[in-house]
Amino acid sequence: MKIFVTGATGFIGSAIVRELIDAGHQVLGMARSDAGAKSLIAAGAEVHRGDLKDLESLRSGAAMSDGVIHTGFIHDFSNFQANCEIDKRAIETLGSALEGSDRPLFVTSGLATVAEGRTPTEEDAPLPSSPSYPRVSEATAETLLKRGVRASVVRLPQVHNTIKQGLVTYAIAVAREKGVSAYVGDGLNRWAAVHVLDAARLYRLALEKQEVGARYHAVAEEGVPVRDIAEAIGRALNVPVVPKSAEEAAAHFGWIGMFVGRDLIGSSVQTQRRLGWRPTGPGLITDLDRAHYFAAEQTA
Repeated sequence: MKIFVTGATGFIGSAIVRELIDAGHQVLGMARSDAGAKSLIAAGAEVHRGDLKDLESLRSGAAMSDGVIHTGFIHDFSNFQANCEIDKRAIETLGSALEGSDRPLFVTSGLATVAEGRTPTEEDAPLPSSPSYPRVSEATAETLLKRGVRASVVRLPQVHNTIKQGLVTYAIAVAREKGVSAYVGDGLNRWAAVHVLDAARLYRLALEKQEVGARYHAVAEEGVPVRDIAEAIGRALNVPVVPKSAEEAAAHFGWIGMFVGRDLIGSSVQTQRRLGWRPTGPGLITDLDRAHYFAAEQTA
């Protein structure tokens, strides 16, 4: 199959590109820069120039492919609401290009708005969007599903290797800036996690299964205590590990303060059974303990 991948040069997208090509698929990867185009060519993919704001490039990329994996998102959280709207329009455009065909669309979402106070499963619909979390990737995919688009959703937790770790990457930057590694309350709230190569393999298995309307959870670890994460950061940066109250969180952490005190957990029991997916990569704390880049000024 020839698959159009948005976000193809990003952290997760680039791993998906390699996974698809290694499995014998062709990839048409979106690139917005010459450097991104070169990386795709080096990986063995075909380049499609454009970006998430260029709706015609999205439309034409989808039209030339046997299916679409949408992982692109503008990770500028100072303009989160605007970027969520860009994401919504991108998904709608991709869906319109696939409508009336048997070509699948896989939309990327997260676990943050699935359930509160319990472990979310694949059967849970997302919570309604809110001013604090206006992302509507799943709701947009469900609307497309009702129009006959073969849409499915992959929900991601903290995706990691020794270079990046989702929200943890931003927590590392805060710890380096403030000179302390912090958690909220007792720090026993947890974040689900998955190694990036395990996540990439899940996308490939979901593509090959093509179960319409499915929700998949790319969860290897259902919940890593945030205090353990803070302690790993503290060890790596050689800074104190301290608790913060809920009231102090926003001032200390900035925009990620809304997440640091929350349980961002999830189960993948159904996903593993339906896809035969078995995560094998190292855990989040293991990757953090091996992340030698802590010694540098890299924060992204």
